[in-house]
Amino acid sequence: MTTTAPASPAEAAEQILEVNNIEVIYDHVILVLKGVSLSVPRGGITALLGANGAGKTTTLKAISNLLHAERGEVTKGSILFGGDEVQNLSPNDLVRRGCIQVMEGRHCFGHLSVEDNLLTGAFTRRDGQAAIREDLELVYTYFPRLRERRNSQAGYTSGGEQQMTAIGRALMSRPKMILLDEPSMGLAPQLVEEIFEIVKQLNEEQGVSFLLAEQNTNVALRYAKYGYILESGRVVLDGEAKALRENEDVKEFYLGVGGEGRRSFRNVKHYKRRKRWLS
Repeated sequence: MTTTAPASPAEAAEQILEVNNIEVIYDHVILVLKGVSLSVPRGGITALLGANGAGKTTTLKAISNLLHAERGEVTKGSILFGGDEVQNLSPNDLVRRGCIQVMEGRHCFGHLSVEDNLLTGAFTRRDGQAAIREDLELVYTYFPRLRERRNSQAGYTSGGEQQMTAIGRALMSRPKMILLDEPSMGLAPQLVEEIFEIVKQLNEEQGVSFLLAEQNTNVALRYAKYGYILESGRVVLDGEAKALRENEDVKEFYLGVGGEGRRSFRNVKHYKRRKRWLS
């Protein structure tokens, strides 16, 4: 298991996001995250991996300050975005700073057109209609299918088109970083590849940093540079994406290769290195 050491001042300047030993409690009693630490470099793609219920979505909501709506709160640790502590900011203040979350489940305004959905992403901007229209054209460049469906009611578009709409709406806020929650959920493999290729393009061409929360470990590690694996609210493993892909334990427990199906670190009592993961 690798551990994340505290960043030096020079290293910290290169990190757009730093999550330092946070704990999250729901309803004042339910401990969900237990000392989670991670970082995302400027212009990087970082994967947050783990099974359903591992704590990925809670981690993203802690970063984007959306926990209070669900009676959750960060009770320990700190979250820094661009070098400033942000855990006490409102979600819209964080969006203005350049950090926005694309929620799991492709949350669109179903009764609005695709284009109106995209334009809602520019709500916090104050740079004029010309700049907003310019960015709308940029979104259509990355998502040509949305240009074709721009006047269609979003609720009647396909799952892939709704996911594109949700990401495009986030882009309209001119983000520095996007927290992308389960982008592959419910999509055909071909569409998953298409979405991730667009994420790669946005990262390389627009410099947008991404923190991807994904159950699809295989595809996430092909596009990310670095990854963290969560289990039961803790980071149990982290490292360069290439090293994680080649790690025999990751292959067995998360990629379904080399073992008897997918298993949990916590459930395998006889696993010879079990204490290394759970200590």
